[in-house]
Amino acid sequence: MAKTPTPHNGANYGDIAKTVIMSGDPLRAKMIAETYLTDAKQYNSVRGMLGYTGTFDGRQFSVQGHGMGIPSIGIYSYELFHFYDCDTIIRLGTCGGLDPNVKIGTVILAETACTDSNYGYQYNLPEGYVPSATPELLEAAAASAQKLGIPVMRGKVFSSDVFYNDAEKQAQWCSDGVIGVEMEAAGLYINAFEAGKKALTILTVSDNIATGEALSAIDRQLSLKNMIQIAFGMI
Repeated sequence: MAKTPTPHNGANYGDIAKTVIMSGDPLRAKMIAETYLTDAKQYNSVRGMLGYTGTFDGRQFSVQGHGMGIPSIGIYSYELFHFYDCDTIIRLGTCGGLDPNVKIGTVILAETACTDSNYGYQYNLPEGYVPSATPELLEAAAASAQKLGIPVMRGKVFSSDVFYNDAEKQAQWCSDGVIGVEMEAAGLYINAFEAGKKALTILTVSDNIATGEALSAIDRQLSLKNMIQIAFGMI
């Protein structure tokens, strides 16, 4: 395809699988690829946003970083959907819990993602549109979690354009029924909707803004393993 490689991705058309697991941290993407994929080959290192393709259970999959924030995931997921003909993106990330009852280490399946970003305005989205996960992926993730015996929460997250927010705004999110705050899900869901493709965000609660609790380095690695296993159990 003439549009590849891109300014952000050194892969040629055909180097990337139809299903891509994405992580904001490219080193986490590297870890996932090296741990779960067989014969993983690196296809991208442009801007340090590492990407790999290999096989899992005999099928081809790719794992790639997407960076922080909606503008960053907006670029990478747009190119994957439109230039590399990827069909499905499953994003694995961390989030902050807002309700004291949302325990750290909890895995959240992001059904919908409200946002304060104006990213979606460019697409003239239909009135009442809510950035949402693809239902079949959501159900597949829930089934995978149940089979693995990993408890999950399903609900609404908030994709913020700002990492450091004041307490008043955080209280507003909680009152609106938001169970976790992160920075990318809405952008991914908007791009998937616009492209007619599939997307899901799976999150691990790494800290709770209401209680001040946070995962230790060791607990973080163990907890992140749960959402990775859920993702691979879907496919």
